[in-house]
Amino acid sequence: MAGVSRQQYATCTKLIRVMCSGRVDLKHVLRAFSNGADGVFIGGCHFNECHYITDGNFGALGMVLLFKKIMEHIGVNPERLRLENLSAGEGIRFAEIMNDFNKKVMELGPLGEGEGIEENALKSRLEAVTNLVPYIRLVERERLRIPLKSEEVYHEFFTSDEFNRVFNETIAEKLAISQIISILREGPQTTGEIAKVLGLTPSEISRHLNSSSRQRFVRYDEGLKRYALA
Repeated sequence: MAGVSRQQYATCTKLIRVMCSGRVDLKHVLRAFSNGADGVFIGGCHFNECHYITDGNFGALGMVLLFKKIMEHIGVNPERLRLENLSAGEGIRFAEIMNDFNKKVMELGPLGEGEGIEENALKSRLEAVTNLVPYIRLVERERLRIPLKSEEVYHEFFTSDEFNRVFNETIAEKLAISQIISILREGPQTTGEIAKVLGLTPSEISRHLNSSSRQRFVRYDEGLKRYALA
């Protein structure tokens, strides 16, 4: 896995080396983005040519497709994350892929700035996702695991209405609450202030705040006329 930062467009350094792409975890990708990488590249074996007979590259594909959905949900361009399958003998192809990805990252610009997200808001969104990783892993294992190892099937599922339904019912709801809690750690906020940071409507924030209040995560401070952590 390689993280490309704004100071490293030309060299594509900051490598995390693992034996199998299936071992690349959500937290690895989140750590790269949180530490200043503007793009993350993951290279894996060709499908159905796994060196360890574990089909870990399909696990990597599922993780990447799920994380791209999460990136889109928090306002980060999914094209900042790229997975390619290639062999050790494809040096020329690898160089071409990295040059292409390097060009794409340069076009997208610095993470957050290219999306029009303020630095603190970006930090809050990435932190919220990081805090939710154990839950996301559970949802993936229980409801998003695909038994059939086929690249086409994976892409079909992760763009299906069924996937979107499960994502919205589980991860999206928890992610919104996690983001709100992360924001309130900085101090009490109004519904409008939270909505501005998250890029959601005040009515959507109110719904999540009501849910968070019932779960005793947040409370409304009558004196400040703002929401705060419970």
